[in-house]
Amino acid sequence: MQTSETGADTSSTVTLQTSVAGQAAVPTQVVQQVPVQQQVQQVQTVQQVQHVYPAQVQYVEGSDTVYTNGAIRSTTYPYTETQMYTQNTGGNYFDTQGSSAQVTTVVSSHSMVGTGGIQMGVTGGQLISSSGGTYLIGNSMENSGHTVTHTTRASPATIEMAIETLQKSDGLSTHRSSLLNSHLQWLLDNYETAEGVSLPRSTLYNHYLRHCQEHKLDPVNAASFGKLIRSIFMGLRTRRLGTRGNSKYHYYGIRVKPDSPLNRLQEDMQYMAMRQQPMQQKQRYKPMQKVDGVADGFTGSGQQTGTSVEQTVIAQSQHHQQFLDASRVLPEFGEVEISSLPDGTTFEDIKSLQSLYREHCEAILDVVVNLQFSLIEKLWQTFWRYSPSAPPDDTPVTEPSNLSEIESRLPKAKLITLCKNESILKWMCNCDHVMYQALVEILIPDVLRPIPSALTQAIRNFAKSLEGWLSNAMNNIPQRMIQTKVAAVSAFAQTLRRYTSLNHLAQAARAVLQNTSQINQMLNDLNRVDFANVQEQASWVCQCDDNMVQRLETDFKMTLQQQSTLEQWAAWLDNVMMQALKPYEGRPSFPKAARQFLLKWSFYSSMVIRDLTLRSAASFGSFHLIRLLYDEYMFYLVEHRVAQATGETPIAVMGEVR
Repeated sequence: MQTSETGADTSSTVTLQTSVAGQAAVPTQVVQQVPVQQQVQQVQTVQQVQHVYPAQVQYVEGSDTVYTNGAIRSTTYPYTETQMYTQNTGGNYFDTQGSSAQVTTVVSSHSMVGTGGIQMGVTGGQLISSSGGTYLIGNSMENSGHTVTHTTRASPATIEMAIETLQKSDGLSTHRSSLLNSHLQWLLDNYETAEGVSLPRSTLYNHYLRHCQEHKLDPVNAASFGKLIRSIFMGLRTRRLGTRGNSKYHYYGIRVKPDSPLNRLQEDMQYMAMRQQPMQQKQRYKPMQKVDGVADGFTGSGQQTGTSVEQTVIAQSQHHQQFLDASRVLPEFGEVEISSLPDGTTFEDIKSLQSLYREHCEAILDVVVNLQFSLIEKLWQTFWRYSPSAPPDDTPVTEPSNLSEIESRLPKAKLITLCKNESILKWMCNCDHVMYQALVEILIPDVLRPIPSALTQAIRNFAKSLEGWLSNAMNNIPQRMIQTKVAAVSAFAQTLRRYTSLNHLAQAARAVLQNTSQINQMLNDLNRVDFANVQEQASWVCQCDDNMVQRLETDFKMTLQQQSTLEQWAAWLDNVMMQALKPYEGRPSFPKAARQFLLKWSFYSSMVIRDLTLRSAASFGSFHLIRLLYDEYMFYLVEHRVAQATGETPIAVMGEVR
């Protein structure tokens, strides 16, 4: 123990005992070096109570530390006897009761020097330390202290110390120590501080209540829970967000961890409403002004109304905002190139169609940005003047109130006539490709960046429903237009499924590529592969240059040996694709050559996997995962390269075969 008076270090054993039921403090006793059995016996005879105040920093040092809590369990926690603090101000305070010396060291302000040489000032608080890092626990709402280093789990002893501090400052009963222990660790496991994000206070408390229900714990009230959050995550600010009459308090500067199970809450509730706050302060389009019925639960200001369950899901999905690219706007559409007007139509009708379809596509873009996927079906039904095929005679057919406005701008009869024109079909198909490509880039801006599984599943469910929604909404439209529209939306849905699968593979492979032992095993197994035999078998099908194949083999092994990151592997794959297709650049045969390259790549990699399988390679599972990822990512690269070469969107490239 080091004191400010002598500055000397003395070897000692510090015994910590948490209070039993009815006690509210942590006694600290200094004893001599004695056997552990005698230490435990001495711990059990301590009756004095030492008060620990929330504005203090308490730390202990020693070679052997024995800690017991109220549950009568004894655990030894070793603590490295190194100097972590350099004293600036403050002193030592002693509060002795009885014959036993109770010592608590209080530091009013100090500097902490980490192993990296970075000095950080800490004012008033308590440090929760573990092997992964240190947390600063404070007692005020606007404390200037911050997290010293990030950790995922605090030691049991330090968590108990934080609980005792909260009990004294916040009036929490002592008999809830074990409950608060789990509550505190649950917060550290599932939340983290982050700039520029916020969560509603009700969201955090709902997460907490769900946790207590699942683990059969008694929850604390909302006020005590708020104090606990502010004691753990320093520097949180409270903001009231929303429109007048529908605003809520938010914690600003905290978010759910990307790997937290809380990200899957929407899956458990079957996505009753994937509806969030808008990404931008100004909406690009207000569906309520265009579509009757869509305004239910979606106002012009971008705020939603609905049941309490829906509001809960809205709050739970709010953290998905950071994974979308809401800054992207809908590109301009080209003009309709038409030589002769269809019978019964005018150029004004064509202009009306262009204007209405532009507004329609902007509405689709807006609801996708806000993850309101279910509203797209309503938008389609409104634009295509959907009506039930055979409603019962006694069932009144209600029409949207704004349908008369749309009908006045472009009557349905003229819409059907225009849908039969080839120039209109081609123009609308191009518009769809542009719009769907923008939607893909909004939902999945980076296929390699981690996406929460809840958002991934919502996108896949959305893709699964698209074709059915559109076909149903166009029940009275000419078949030629239906085929054109369905082909475009099918390419969009297939792209969403492929990209979400690619993202899932990327996150699984990222863990493999970061595992040194797995990489070494993969290298050992790969060196046993007879690549000469593989090339001999594949040459008849692939007809690849032997030197190029040899170079790829060498580069692959070298990149694997360097334990490259996923992003470095992606750059390597892109370079392989560019080198293979370089001779065909600028030629009309480029798309065909690109498809042939994909086939050859897939066939050759399957031959390598075959050899690993026959040899019963220990790393076969890792290679299989890597092969799936690289094949899928190479497909992704090729389609974008072909789109760039042809001047089209990747959606249009994928839609050509349909």
